[in-house]
Amino acid sequence: MTSNPLIRPLFAAVLVALLQTAFLGYMIESRASILRNGVDVVLKTVPVDPRDLLRGDYVILAYDISIIPADKVTGGFPTEATDAQMSVRLEKQPDGFWGVAEASFGTLVPKEGSVIARSTPFYFYSAPDSPQSSLNIDYGIERYYVPEGEARVLEEARNASALSVTARVDDDGRMQIRLIAIDGKPLYEEPLY
Repeated sequence: MTSNPLIRPLFAAVLVALLQTAFLGYMIESRASILRNGVDVVLKTVPVDPRDLLRGDYVILAYDISIIPADKVTGGFPTEATDAQMSVRLEKQPDGFWGVAEASFGTLVPKEGSVIARSTPFYFYSAPDSPQSSLNIDYGIERYYVPEGEARVLEEARNASALSVTARVDDDGRMQIRLIAIDGKPLYEEPLY
């Protein structure tokens, strides 16, 4: 019995196409799941060094919750250089924005009235001769892509402290930007898909 020499490469190509489609579907559904089921937190943006204002078609965003004061860290700091990730308890502040109430290199227990966000992984190294006064961490929401030519408005609002971001946080602490507003007026709202 002879087999067609085209069957094997055709099967391999179909299998690769299916795997790529499944992976893309997973990425899209993962983001949509956070937007569909997460908890909203409104974040205050802070100005960014003007040399990094615009790189192509996205705006660089920095948040006050990205700076973790050392006195907010419970459970101590790692004693050796290591790959790390932080859990950060966010609580609503009197001004309506959410701020850092507590942070840990370990797991934080959920409490009513708060949301626990997870930082993106980062490399932590301790410096015994100069103790940490604060940590700068990212949450994976530091870039926002906009249509070409529309970044300047967001940059100016960000630098004037008029830009706010509503991010949605899921049960695993992952964040996605849901809404961008200037002076409380929605400008961009993210669709699920």
